[in-house]
Amino acid sequence: MRTKQFKSESKKLMDMMINSIYTHKEIFLRELISNASDALDKLYFRSLTDSSVGIAPDEFAIRLEIDQDARTLKIIDNGCGMTEDELDNNLGTIAKSGSLAFKQENEKQENVDIIGQFGVGFYSAFMVSDKVTVESRAFGSDQAYCWKSSGVDGYTISPCEKETVGTTVTLHIKEKTEDENYDEYLDQYRISALVKKYSDYIRHPIQMEFTTKEPVEKPEGDDSEPEYRDVTELRTLNSMIPLWKKAKNEITPEEYSSFYQEKFYDYEDPVRVIHTKTEGQATYSALLFIPKHAPFDYYTKEYEKGLQLYSKGVLIMEKCADLLPDYFSFVKGLVDSEDLSLNISREMLQHDGQLKLIAKTLEKKIKSELEKMLKDDREAYEAFFNAFGIQLKFGVYNDYGMHKETLQDLLLFRSSNEKKPVTLKEYTERMKEGQESIYYACGETDDKIDMLPQTDAVKDKGYEILYLTENVDEFALKMLAEYDGKKFVNICDDQLDLADEDEKKALETENEAAKDLFAAMKEALGDKVDSVRFTNKLKKHPVCLTSEGGISLEMEKTLNAMPGAGDNKVKAHLVLEVNAGHPIAEKLKALFESDKDQLAKATRLLYGEACLIGGAAVPDPVEHSTLVCELLTGK
Repeated sequence: MRTKQFKSESKKLMDMMINSIYTHKEIFLRELISNASDALDKLYFRSLTDSSVGIAPDEFAIRLEIDQDARTLKIIDNGCGMTEDELDNNLGTIAKSGSLAFKQENEKQENVDIIGQFGVGFYSAFMVSDKVTVESRAFGSDQAYCWKSSGVDGYTISPCEKETVGTTVTLHIKEKTEDENYDEYLDQYRISALVKKYSDYIRHPIQMEFTTKEPVEKPEGDDSEPEYRDVTELRTLNSMIPLWKKAKNEITPEEYSSFYQEKFYDYEDPVRVIHTKTEGQATYSALLFIPKHAPFDYYTKEYEKGLQLYSKGVLIMEKCADLLPDYFSFVKGLVDSEDLSLNISREMLQHDGQLKLIAKTLEKKIKSELEKMLKDDREAYEAFFNAFGIQLKFGVYNDYGMHKETLQDLLLFRSSNEKKPVTLKEYTERMKEGQESIYYACGETDDKIDMLPQTDAVKDKGYEILYLTENVDEFALKMLAEYDGKKFVNICDDQLDLADEDEKKALETENEAAKDLFAAMKEALGDKVDSVRFTNKLKKHPVCLTSEGGISLEMEKTLNAMPGAGDNKVKAHLVLEVNAGHPIAEKLKALFESDKDQLAKATRLLYGEACLIGGAAVPDPVEHSTLVCELLTGK
């Protein structure tokens, strides 16, 4: 029998088909099952207008058979089959797709849902096989033909015996090597898992005989070792009907939760389910879930975001990152679309407008669902925000604030008003008349923020304060800059001004008169502060530290603690502010006139106190302790 050469004219191209297109060898089973499904669909489509087909819709099936002794895996279908010429053309010509031709010929007809496009999926069989045999009998023909090939060396076609219409693909699995465990493709559990992973929603049943062991019953009183016997049963491996293609009113909450927990390995129900179908510019179905809690690795570099991507019920990508923006990366779920432009291996997407359109629509759906939860179930939303709020805040800050308008109304911050989380909208709606700014303070905890010297003055005015306790909080507000026309002001910023005009003028006069005092104090502190001045925004506290410019004391700590900061430390521009109405102000004036050395010591001591109150580390704890002892002992 003459061996034919592949019509691609290039063995190198054939080698590429076998070894280079696919990332994972396990993909071969998805490709061959998809081809079998297409063959079934073609004959089913014909049966709609041709009564001679003689196969009922529920009789179409795909059968898998494993023979470990012979090292073969068979994929059997009772679909349309192929003639000798079709075997020669479809399998002898690389990138010749009979499914695509069939779809093009019937593109005006409905119910034509064919998976194959490129005509290369079949050759993935050679990734795990050293020989492939295809026995096929076309519908309407009495003669069957056998196509055989061992890869790049070509193929043969010869008549064979086959009682039924359809195709049997026999893979002669390669021997196990040190690098590749080909034996796994002869294991019934592994094959079942691959069907579940990639082809669970093929519309036709995928069946395989499963062999398990069960104990043999023994007479009563027989204490001998238990004996087992093999039991074989035919199992259907796939679900066939995707949950997301059912109508919402046909699905119970329990079914959604069960699907989510099984598919995405969670032990809790999702906090929200988004089930949507869209037709038009982009036709797709999506089933999305918002989890109750973050995965253990969510805030690590190892976490991989993305939705499962299906095309006509066949899994294309396990994690399609392009379907989710980073700030919604906590969402789990899947998208099934018929309109995607897949690449030749069906493992990856071409980056086109369809994908972007789907992603944009999903983003709006997710935002809408979160807004609805915030409005209708505040307790559930607050629990969700505790798990994923940091991600939303990062979303405001990242990409130069491009998404801040999308996310700003989803943010929550604890506030001085009953120490409860509030939205920015809630804050602005209850602002005091005449209040021009949204005030916030940063600290490790609410209690530490309450201890800040500036807090008393702001609360005394009746203004609410947002308590920022996460590292990203202030960065997010800096990126927002304002909300509803109201600017954000850090109460520890030198721009905080709560005084009336008369108070401002009096303070300005007092600062001008004490500029020599401040120069001496600045000299005592060196580069620890940029300036010293009096302030009237403190109540009982003698001193505080405020910052000038865009970097606050909390931002300095956060940035310098980041990996890679090294020696490139960020420094906030600090101002030591002394309470003009506190007795300490008069004491400093007196020391300036009488004892410059004592003034320097008092200044350094006050600076250390300001650091402690403000949540910063004292630069020189030993010196600070010595100064306190000198003050107590008078020595």
